Order: sequence, then C-alpha cells, then structure tokens
Amino acid sequence: MNNKTTLHSFFIVLVAMLNPAAMNATQADIQKDTHYNDIGFFDIHVCNWPDRQLFFMPLFSTTRYDDIRKIEVIGPDDRPLAQLDLSRYRVIKQKNKKEKHAFINQLEVPKTSKDGWYTARITLSNGAVHTASDYVRISALGRAGGHRPGHKEETAVPPTELRWDPVPGAGFYQVFIRDQWDDDRLIHTSKLLAEPVLVLPPELVKNGGMYSWIIHSRDVNEDPLLGDFNHGSLSKPVVFSVSD
Repeated sequence: MNNKTTLHSFFIVLVAMLNPAAMNATQADIQKDTHYNDIGFFDIHVCNWPDRQLFFMPLFSTTRYDDIRKIEVIGPDDRPLAQLDLSRYRVIKQKNKKEKHAFINQLEVPKTSKDGWYTARITLSNGAVHTASDYVRISALGRAGGHRPGHKEETAVPPTELRWDPVPGAGFYQVFIRDQWDDDRLIHTSKLLAEPVLVLPPELVKNGGMYSWIIHSRDVNEDPLLGDFNHGSLSKPVVFSVSD
C-alpha cells in the first residue's frame, strides 16, 4: 500500500465532507457567526498528519465563485498569511441550489504564528471587499493509536467493530475504510463518532479480505468560535486481513 496515495485520497474525501453546516446555513446562522459573510464561509483547520509538519488548511466555500477576484488570509498581527489559489477547489453539489466551490490550500504553520483571529478578505471582480473571521488556537491534536485490529493483524473471523485509544482533546472521530483487494476503494465513511469505537455495518468486512482504515480526529464540531473544527489529526493507515 502506498501511504501517500492513501492520504491524498483521504484528503479528497475529507474536503468533500467539510463544513456540512455551512451548506445549509440560515440567515440567522450568518448573522451570529463571524465565519460567514454575504459571499460564503471561511474556516482554518490546524492539521497534524503523518510524516509532515503541522499545517494550516484554510478554506472558503461559496456559490459566488465566478464573482471572486482573490481571497487573502490575514493573521492576528494583520500581516498576510496566504492567498488562496482560485484554481484549486472542490465542487460541492447542493440539491435544488447552485453548486458551491470550496477553495482550499495547505501551508505549513509559520513558527511565529499565534493564537487569535484570522481573517479572510474576499475581493470581488467589481472591487467590493468582504471579510470573515475564524479564531485559531495553535497546537497539535494527537493522532489516534492503539488500533484494534492492529496493523498487519489477521483475524480469524470478520470483526464486528473497530476500536482505538481515546485521543486527548478530541471530541469526535471519523473512520474511513478501504478494500485493499479492490484497488484501495473507499467502502465506508463513518458518521462523526463521539467515542473511539465504530460498529461495522453487517457484511462490510468479509472472510478472505484485506482492509485499511484511517481515523480523523477533531476537537469540536460546528463551533461558533472555532468553526467546523480547530484542531484535526490523521492516523497512519492500518491494514488488517481476515482468514478465509
């Protein structure tokens, strides 16, 4: 298994699932939450992924993508942090609504970064400027470990659940399972889990199969101060097999 390929595939899936609340936001939500403005939704995640340094994942999702000229991210010290690449986005389909584009970048957390309010400044083609803000706390959320079944373990029968050790500071988990015998195809994405256990759907894991699973941990969910979440971490892929 190629871990880099797996993590890249995970990133594509995660991006598609980010910020479900923003897709269904009401006008009341927008009025009381600094992450929203008249153009869309802004958030920054502090990500701790395997084999790389801590990084920011700033994002801005909007239905008015054709009107945007540039998106700048400003740090708490009022200095520019990044300008989002408008050629890099994920399409989010919405039933009976115009699709959204989620502009997402990744950048290493500068050593001088501080806790505080980070601001997105969105400039439209007509020259109008809109801002949105996210409070960011700089620290690393630990990565999940203690996987059961463990890496390279062979079980006698298909497991009925997956377990792992609690991650200090994590309030929610999400598990992604892939079938190693089917071109590493994603076969299950869990809902957000409040406990470090996933009860497997019947017949998902079968005798003679080989599977990989990965855990995304997050501190909060849909927080009015911290956004969709502030800290997120990703475990290394763990592979297990089931006897014939």
